[in-house]
Amino acid sequence: MPYIGKNLVGILKEPRTSDTMTGDGSDTTLTLTDTPGSTNNVLVFLDGIRQTPVTDYTVMGNTLTFTTAPEAGVLVVALTGSASSIDPKMGSVTSSKIVDGMVGNAKIVTMAASKLTGALPAISGANLTNVSGTGIDNVTSDPTISTNPSGGVGTIHLNQNSGEMFVCTDATAGANVWYNVGGGDGDVEPWIFQGTIAGYTAGGQAAPAATNEIQKNSFASDSNSTDIGNLQKPLQGPGGNSAELASYFTGGNHNSGGVVTEISKMSYASEGNSSLISGVLTVARQDAGSSTSSTHGYTSGGQSPVVNTIDKFSFSTDGNATDVGDLTSTRAQVAAASSVTHGYTLAGAPPGGGVNAIDKFAFATDGNATDVGNMFETRRAATGNSSTTHGYASGGYNNGSPTYGVFTIEKTTFASDNNGTDVGELTVGKHAGAKVGYSSTTHGYSAGGLIPAYSNVIDKYSFSVDANATDVGDLVTAISESTSTQH
Repeated sequence: MPYIGKNLVGILKEPRTSDTMTGDGSDTTLTLTDTPGSTNNVLVFLDGIRQTPVTDYTVMGNTLTFTTAPEAGVLVVALTGSASSIDPKMGSVTSSKIVDGMVGNAKIVTMAASKLTGALPAISGANLTNVSGTGIDNVTSDPTISTNPSGGVGTIHLNQNSGEMFVCTDATAGANVWYNVGGGDGDVEPWIFQGTIAGYTAGGQAAPAATNEIQKNSFASDSNSTDIGNLQKPLQGPGGNSAELASYFTGGNHNSGGVVTEISKMSYASEGNSSLISGVLTVARQDAGSSTSSTHGYTSGGQSPVVNTIDKFSFSTDGNATDVGDLTSTRAQVAAASSVTHGYTLAGAPPGGGVNAIDKFAFATDGNATDVGNMFETRRAATGNSSTTHGYASGGYNNGSPTYGVFTIEKTTFASDNNGTDVGELTVGKHAGAKVGYSSTTHGYSAGGLIPAYSNVIDKYSFSVDANATDVGDLVTAISESTSTQH
């Protein structure tokens, strides 16, 4: 009888692998040469009689399993098609047909941006890679220089109340820079100690007694100083701190009649005379060091008698100073410097001699100073200045006689603790100038002093190039043991 049905060529047009076995009445499995991918992709014949897939046999992997073991002597033939030959109907593959975890990274080469639509699931920033910063910090206030971002440079700070947005461009701890990219204006940058407008010289000893003059020198051009006002009283050896809006003057000796604890301030908006604030130092002293942060003034060491106390007072509210720590030794006639994060007390005179120690104390936390290096030259009564990167000490004297003033200018770096280095000389050897000289963003200034006569010389030296100072003008009054501030 002729074959009735579909042309065998049509049925077997795809290459198939043949596997055979002879039944024994007990064996129910046949290992196939290929893995068909589906039970329906295997044709099974028992002595030429086709069996029904799933009903009579199933396939898992490359193992064919019979529902009933073929009888002994029966010829079993299994024709396995290639798995690649299976062509599912369009739209027939549902999610239930895909085994969980089977679509791996290797199967997802690219994805069009148009496919990334709708709400994305929440994901921890810690799981993101190849992304600068950690994303957006949603907060309710603007950042400050002390807002230390955990993600470092590139972190975005969003004030949800105002809509202001800032990007961190410098992640130096305690001195961060935030660039405003929101709808408002005003970047957040560290306050710097240096002035851009003018320097001031206040008080000091002038023959035959102390003076209360406040003298001013413009940073715009080299010139003589002008008398713009007076301290609340004549003071020898007062301290001086340069805040954003005002200069503060602390302690001092009132005409050799007594050392005071008073604090006064002069507003930059009006200039002129200083006025007392409702606060005092914890210890009466003169010839102390004065260091300045963005928010507080610090007074370190000093004499009456010689102390090691570090005082701190606020610029935002007038009030008493508090004792926040100690220098490594008692000393007076010290030079002082200020970085963005630390105060420095340089050299000085303990009872019976001079020291060359460089003490450093933090602005962020109250505590004692640490000895972080030595000056190039042991000296007392030197003048301190500060660039953004270095502290400077110039002049002073290095033995028991005040007639021997020194010329040396030396500097110590803020970036790392180390000893001072000799970088130049003043125009005259002098001591007992301002314990803290005034500093612009580019130069340090040393005004007055003893040579041994009272001096009115204003020396200026560069922060960018190590070199000798030049004489750029004169004070109105020749003085020693004054203090300086800047705006």
